[in-house]
Amino acid sequence: MFHPVSRIARQARPLNLRLGRAQGIASSKFFAASTLGYSSRFSVPDSKSTRPRRKAQDRFQLHRRPCFTSSHNIAMSAPAQQDTPKPREEYRLPTNARPTHYDLTIQTDLDALTFKGFVIIDLDIVEETSIITFNSSNLILHENGLNVTSEALKTEQTQSVKLTGVDEKSERASVQLTTPLPKGSKAKLRIGYEGKLTGSMMAFPCWDEPALKATYSVTMISREDTVSLSNMPATNEKPFVESEVSESEKGGVGKLVKMKMKTKVEGTTVNQKGWKITTFEKSPPMSSYLVAFANGHFEHLESSYTSPISGKTRPLRIYATKDIIHQAQFALDVKAKVLPIYEKVFDVEYPLPKLDTLVANDFDAGAMENWGLITGRTSVFLFDEKKSDLAAKKRVATVQSHECAHMWFGDIVTMNWWNSLWLNEGFATIAGEVIIIDKVFPEWRVHSEFITHHLERALELDAQRSSHPIEVDCPDANQINQIFDALSYSKAASMLRMLARYVGEDTFLKGVSIYLKKRLYGNSDPKDLWDGITEAAGVDVGKVMKNWVFEIGFPFLTVTETADGIHVRQDRFLSTGDATDAENQTIWHIPLSLLTVGADGKATVDHSIVLSERETDIKLDTSRPWKLNAGTVGVFRSAYTPERLAKLGEEASRSGSVFSLEDRVGLVSDAMVLARAGYGKTSGGLNLISRLHDESERASLPYDALQFFKQVWWEQPAEQLEALKAFRRYLFTPLVKKLGYDFDDNDAPDVRQLRTLAVIKELRSRFAHFHSTGDDSKIPADLQRIIYRTAVHYGGEEEYEAVKKVDRRYDQDIMYYFAGLSGNRASRRRIAKYFKENYEKYSFDSFSTEKDAKDVEEFFKDKDTSKYNLALAQTLDSIRASTKWLDRSRDDVAEWLADWEKKMKA
Repeated sequence: MFHPVSRIARQARPLNLRLGRAQGIASSKFFAASTLGYSSRFSVPDSKSTRPRRKAQDRFQLHRRPCFTSSHNIAMSAPAQQDTPKPREEYRLPTNARPTHYDLTIQTDLDALTFKGFVIIDLDIVEETSIITFNSSNLILHENGLNVTSEALKTEQTQSVKLTGVDEKSERASVQLTTPLPKGSKAKLRIGYEGKLTGSMMAFPCWDEPALKATYSVTMISREDTVSLSNMPATNEKPFVESEVSESEKGGVGKLVKMKMKTKVEGTTVNQKGWKITTFEKSPPMSSYLVAFANGHFEHLESSYTSPISGKTRPLRIYATKDIIHQAQFALDVKAKVLPIYEKVFDVEYPLPKLDTLVANDFDAGAMENWGLITGRTSVFLFDEKKSDLAAKKRVATVQSHECAHMWFGDIVTMNWWNSLWLNEGFATIAGEVIIIDKVFPEWRVHSEFITHHLERALELDAQRSSHPIEVDCPDANQINQIFDALSYSKAASMLRMLARYVGEDTFLKGVSIYLKKRLYGNSDPKDLWDGITEAAGVDVGKVMKNWVFEIGFPFLTVTETADGIHVRQDRFLSTGDATDAENQTIWHIPLSLLTVGADGKATVDHSIVLSERETDIKLDTSRPWKLNAGTVGVFRSAYTPERLAKLGEEASRSGSVFSLEDRVGLVSDAMVLARAGYGKTSGGLNLISRLHDESERASLPYDALQFFKQVWWEQPAEQLEALKAFRRYLFTPLVKKLGYDFDDNDAPDVRQLRTLAVIKELRSRFAHFHSTGDDSKIPADLQRIIYRTAVHYGGEEEYEAVKKVDRRYDQDIMYYFAGLSGNRASRRRIAKYFKENYEKYSFDSFSTEKDAKDVEEFFKDKDTSKYNLALAQTLDSIRASTKWLDRSRDDVAEWLADWEKKMKA
């Protein structure tokens, strides 16, 4: 899975999830409305227009799927604290029967927005039973189509069964047999069903648990002018006439066409001509949430790759509607480049005959790793060489690579239960967005971007008292929304990145290969992965990772110098700086990644040192440059003395410094965050930022660091705000003069990104020219997003309305406008009022006074916050952390700014 990235919202990937089987944890569900934050509809172009029609009858129908929306500033839908675990029998299916194969026939009608299906499920009877229970939600089950066949029945091979109840809350249905099925026997359960695409519903009755893998044979009946897709390739497609089909037809086709629809369809005549039937190959064993099928008016681009393991050539396609298919070439090219790399590093061949990608015009998810049929929204798979910016290009590449990683890690080998979903997503993030994409696009410096996009986001959330471990008990799939948030992506990926650096990336990938080979087509727990890496590395990985997975929070290291080295102590870090003894009990195993410089001036990094106790002494020569957490790969903060921080800044700013770009990013971040929590002075962080004003590898580094002030200092005295603006101008003016405003195709990636941040006045001027003349020649692709946001941020109602007309987006993208409006001092309170009226979707964490916190608490005290009480707690934590920072640092910052201004005038 991959959710859309809000570059505006701190370039982070927090998740507003409404997951669970009732709302999309398994892919055997349809979504026909975006009211729940999901959409599996497809907009198809009108034959008389180049723009997509958004009429319901043209939206494509897709399987059920978890879906994400994103924005740091829109987080009220985040998970809640878990309730007291329920007994297993209340949320898990009985174990008396286990599915082995599904023969699924489904007929979709894009004109009537209805579907009907017939499924034949092969079962192994594990325990004698006369009741069979399966998952079903919002489906009309046809009792006259229900029956069970078993050779073990002595009196009759087929018996009609009685539907004894459908529990929509638990999404289960049960059927009663007249004769019990004996243990060890085999049976076939036949179910006819139907539904109307007006909301969230399952696409077919099934055993909807990830460990219950089975094979699938899919048949689709659809209009002859449409394209039907599924996980496996089509083996046969031919015209279909219902009147020519008998009820005894093999499989479920005959039963399906004779089944009378109970769903009333007003104003629609279903034509019995103009249909076709498509049969797909039988799949390997897979979990139900990965089953996919789609139908719509699609066109495609095609490519292929050759397996480095077998030499086989596999076809690759990407599907989209006619009006946008030309923008899908880059995503297809990325897929062709990364797949052979995955095969090499995993030493496991991609097992399916093909891999398609389907681009949805209106799809609230980011993307989804359906085996053999990846799906996702336009913003993560389309790239226009003439109009799209570099950020869009990176997003397409990383999402495609992320989903391809899942073809192995998640699809071939799948978690046993949803509590391990974090491992699927964490691995796909670190492998797909960093390790593999770095091999394809090394010039993008993805390791430094990972720090800001994932590591910083993880540390920010996990520093709150309201955080949670990345793995907690998930007693009920409907409660997945209570445990699965940004930590499932960002902290999980950051931990795996730390582990990979500790054991070595090649060793880490070898361990993953061992793990995959031992679990091919099966299920696993995190321990199985740790065992594979342990076998490859020769260290006890499970012991190192245990507390990172099961304990809340992360440590900060207090580093002091001794006569012959350094003393290092670990404690839990809280953004409020006030962890109690009870909250500070965890001792993490921390790979320190100690960087030192020898007499020859060369830097070396010792990855073998692990802090596994509260504190320790390390011998080293402190007269030469050194630092902990080389490359900023560790999931911790480092608190140095003011004197050492000054020396680190001196070395970091030196031409030819031994500190990498990733080191400098981490130094600045640690200094500012630790100061915010009260473990240092904010003026020390400002000194470090000032020293790095000539940063060349990542020119936006000082700007990124000052975002702390932009979020919290917005209500401070005007003279302080003006001084901060002057400081920003000091940091950027030389670079702007050097680089200019106009883009060049030969610009390095960091140069292109800097130009999108550099000068507000110029950006506003270009928007004003476009707004008054309609001429957009002064708005190149790399400036579009920042120009529109800047127009809203610094403008008024006129600019806001103009941007809405220019950059019309779907409802799920409204946070892009709010990101700009929330940065406007004149509109921030008005936005808060709107948020209160739509409180289930949004948050208030950009405020920074105790009064704000109390206002939020007062507002929510009589609301049902059970679905987002963790998000609410996180918001309050953030507000109070900002409040304490202001109280501690207001005078310190004012004094530093005053001194800085004097120096500038001298």
